[in-house]
Amino acid sequence: MQLELLNDQGQAASKVDAPETVFGREYNEALIHQIVVAYQANARQGTRAQKDREQVKHSTKKPFKQKGTGNARAGMTSSPLWRGGGRIFPNMPDENFTQKINKKMYRAGMASIFSQLAREGRLAVVDSFKVETPKTKALAAKFKAMSLDNVLVIADEVDENLYLASRNLINILIVEPRYADPVSLVNFKKVLVTKGAMDKLKEMFA
Repeated sequence: MQLELLNDQGQAASKVDAPETVFGREYNEALIHQIVVAYQANARQGTRAQKDREQVKHSTKKPFKQKGTGNARAGMTSSPLWRGGGRIFPNMPDENFTQKINKKMYRAGMASIFSQLAREGRLAVVDSFKVETPKTKALAAKFKAMSLDNVLVIADEVDENLYLASRNLINILIVEPRYADPVSLVNFKKVLVTKGAMDKLKEMFA
């Protein structure tokens, strides 16, 4: 498996060998969907809450007499059948949305994503990715010279200069291999991987 090696102008200078175990897998849509949904579900916080019939503000007085009105009998206004009444099965703050994904499945799913990105031409390799100063303007100029505006960069090391220069750029994300996630890989238009990061990805997902 060979991938394009880009120069500083974003042009394909040559080809570089990539491990088939990470960048040459078959496309498994069901597995990719599963790990993307699980990643998003595990990021959810159980902060939503609803009130049951005990917690809503209500009166315990009988709304109207039991018989003779033609209405269904009612004991109090907190009934779930009434407008403003409590919920029967309310959402609670301690609700757990996590989904378990086996390590073997996660590795195979990530490798399938990388492989599909390579087939679609959305994945490229660079020798290294660094900036001399923590200036956002300098890094933005670097991306502009490479004709990239929506890109995920997986660098073998993200130093302080690179982190400070990239944190305010829109549609730009620079991470180390251990922080690469399936949602970002799917959403970004282009993915750049440094040679050092490619070796780490091989250790993680091969």
